[in-house]
Amino acid sequence: MTIQSPTPFQRPSRIPDQVSFDRKELGEILSLYGRMVAAGEWRDYGISCLSDHAVFSIFRRTAENPLYRIEKRPKLRMKQQLYAVVGMDGQILKRGAELKTVLRVLERKLIRAIN
Repeated sequence: MTIQSPTPFQRPSRIPDQVSFDRKELGEILSLYGRMVAAGEWRDYGISCLSDHAVFSIFRRTAENPLYRIEKRPKLRMKQQLYAVVGMDGQILKRGAELKTVLRVLERKLIRAIN
């Protein structure tokens, strides 16, 4: 019985060092962000790519705590869904598997009644 060793071109599957938003996800988030900036609601943002999750923080002013955080947590994909919108007080406003549906909770803030 012979044991075959892996060829030098085979690499073991590697866990990424950090989680980040991909181009499509950032496009959806920045589209909403642009509309809210144009409406005068938001002024600044920050992106954090950590080992277990990625966070897009939204600020009214630069020196304040974030109004909202859009989080991507791949480890929670099967249990509590991949994306979440978290409010200023830490309360989860919306959770879901699709980013577009999760961001709808923030789009409602854009719609206002006109007298």
